[in-house]
Amino acid sequence: MVGKIDAVLAQLGETLPEAPAPAANYVPYVVVGDMVYVSGQIAKGPDGLICGKLGGDLDVAAGQEAAKTCALNLIAQLKAACNGDLDRVTRVVKLGGFVNCTPEFEDHPAVINGASDFMGAVFGEAGAHARAAVGTSSLPFNVAVEIEGIFQIS
Repeated sequence: MVGKIDAVLAQLGETLPEAPAPAANYVPYVVVGDMVYVSGQIAKGPDGLICGKLGGDLDVAAGQEAAKTCALNLIAQLKAACNGDLDRVTRVVKLGGFVNCTPEFEDHPAVINGASDFMGAVFGEAGAHARAAVGTSSLPFNVAVEIEGIFQIS
């Protein structure tokens, strides 16, 4: 049986990747009570890493796509944390977004909107969340974006 959220993802034409394995000494998520804390997910899609600097070799639209890719990876981890049942998600609580950018770049919020908008499209009203959007001089593997998330589940 396909769940409601899985049906929304299919309607959006999206397929969740396998939940990425951690690249270092940490776990991909931690469940505490009704909260799921998902480790930062980098911009890695089916064609590999999405690399570059916003304000340098990437524009805002490319950054938004990278952020959306991070959101897909967050949802994949969330699905693993919910034993495959995304309908258990009751709220996207907070996203923390990091943008690999030049010192002059100022559109961090616009970039992270790629993830925020996608969470809203997938989870509806439950996708409205608190957020941080921060620029940084580098990210692991030179990826364009990394996003972590906090979610409430039933």
